[in-house]
Amino acid sequence: MDVNFGLTADDYAKYRAGFPDAFFDRVFADGFVKGDASLLDIGTGTGTLARGFASRGCRVTGIDRSDRMIEQAKELSRQQGVDVEFRVATAEETGFPDSTFDIVTAGQCWHWFDRPKAAQEVKRILKPNGTIIIAHFDWIPLAENIVDLTEKLVIKFNPGWEKFAGGFGLYPQWLRDLGEAGFTNIVTFSFDMDAPYTPGAWRGRIRASSGVGASLSPQEVTMFDSELRQLLEERFQAAAESDAVLPVPHRVFAVIAQSPSE
Repeated sequence: MDVNFGLTADDYAKYRAGFPDAFFDRVFADGFVKGDASLLDIGTGTGTLARGFASRGCRVTGIDRSDRMIEQAKELSRQQGVDVEFRVATAEETGFPDSTFDIVTAGQCWHWFDRPKAAQEVKRILKPNGTIIIAHFDWIPLAENIVDLTEKLVIKFNPGWEKFAGGFGLYPQWLRDLGEAGFTNIVTFSFDMDAPYTPGAWRGRIRASSGVGASLSPQEVTMFDSELRQLLEERFQAAAESDAVLPVPHRVFAVIAQSPSE
């Protein structure tokens, strides 16, 4: 399945929820991030994680391979008055000198990289005893809930996306990636919460997913969106009202590790 998030950059910027305040509160409270840190956000997308850290005092740069995503990130940062430097680059070849950053973050994107190469590149650009944070904010499918039914509809239109469905928001394989790259002091945390979506916002969020807007044709996206709207109206009565709030279960998960001291 070919995925190009640049095709859905507009919906991505408007509808994909950023990481919740509780995530930032946790990494600051636990001492993984300090307000004056130099931070690189790889695979930044529209810059939600980058802006979150910049608004809390970090000196932030965000990179992404998609120029359309970077354009959206720059515009959103301008609108919100947040100072972040954005540039087009990949996680595997960032273009930065050795030992440049205190922290590197990767939000909702580590699985798209050549992970061994990305891990070595992150280790190279981190200062000694620097920190990497790989984080996720995933919806959680439970039997017949809104996520489960939505995923089944995505698979109907895009069978190749089935390998991404049914996730439980935890990624133990990332610990192996970091351990094999020489990172130490690996820790994890997770917690669950509901993310509120109106019916229209949920449809937009799904259009911005890898299985829909980033891989289907425009005609297929329109057909999918029509069926999702019908599903929401039939299975969730409140969804018939445009301002109704649908609580969508999500899980925050993070892996944090330290680069070598030498």
